[in-house]
Amino acid sequence: MTDVAVDRTPHQGADAEHLEQHRGELTGYCYRMLGSPFEAEDAVQDTMVRAWRGLDRFDGRSTLRSWLYRIATNVCLDMLNGRKRRALPMDMVSSSPPVLESLGNPLPDSEWIEPIPDGRVATPDDPAEVAVSRESIRLAFVAALQQLPPRQRAVLILREVLRWKADEVAELLDATVASVNSALQRARATLAERDLTAPEPMDDAQQQLLARYVDAFQRYDIDALVALLHEDATLTMPPYPLWLRGRADIAAWMLGPGSDCRGSHWVQVMANGSPAFGQYRPSGPDGAHEPWALHVVEVSGDRISGMITFLDTERLFPLFGLPANPAG
Repeated sequence: MTDVAVDRTPHQGADAEHLEQHRGELTGYCYRMLGSPFEAEDAVQDTMVRAWRGLDRFDGRSTLRSWLYRIATNVCLDMLNGRKRRALPMDMVSSSPPVLESLGNPLPDSEWIEPIPDGRVATPDDPAEVAVSRESIRLAFVAALQQLPPRQRAVLILREVLRWKADEVAELLDATVASVNSALQRARATLAERDLTAPEPMDDAQQQLLARYVDAFQRYDIDALVALLHEDATLTMPPYPLWLRGRADIAAWMLGPGSDCRGSHWVQVMANGSPAFGQYRPSGPDGAHEPWALHVVEVSGDRISGMITFLDTERLFPLFGLPANPAG
């Protein structure tokens, strides 16, 4: 996406620059609402265009930031109208047996929560808010948000993540404070039913755990890899509805259908507040490494708790700035 491209007088140019200063935080908001970085980018661009066209009607009764959030909320609600909720595999089907010889048929991109680079979401200036910001883009949290009706989703994000006051949210949504508080209570109750324990920032021990995990995967030492997993660790592989739970099933899969990942090379990035890797398999001519997946690793305590392998490298690798080959 490009910035708003229009002819500007010097005064209008300053206004456009002020709009652009909010792009990062609006991207984070729209991503939490929509569950897709690509749709979030479209929503923010639409917001900027609408804001630019409406600047002459902006009367200053609210802040520019609040006005932009009102526009972005309406854009997201329009996009969500009548649309199926995005999800992760565990929200769709029961866990799969590890003896599957085929991944089955992929589901459309619109079915899935998609990952976002950390750098696309503005980080708060206040260090105390950084942990909240990162937690609120975790894949599990974004997936939980999608279970909420869109207006409840907006209320929870604005109140719990962005720390807006109830009267500010009511004004943005043209609602009453009582209805905002009621929506927030219902949203909290829905999320309380899910396991959304917030992880602590990774310490040195967890960084060493991650290094051992990568080393074991690249050597394809499945015994060593499985020893680093929680007993109920999960493995998922969007856009396929396959998901596995537990060390034994994950090991069986890795030694069976997943064995084509032997010899993979990884390039580290960050996705949704978690360490992630561009995974390249030796599947090209003469064993050349080719893009295979964006592999997101979730760490909890002293073990790996989740492995989410997104296979849409055609869109995700450029988004994350990953090269076409690991030497690029």
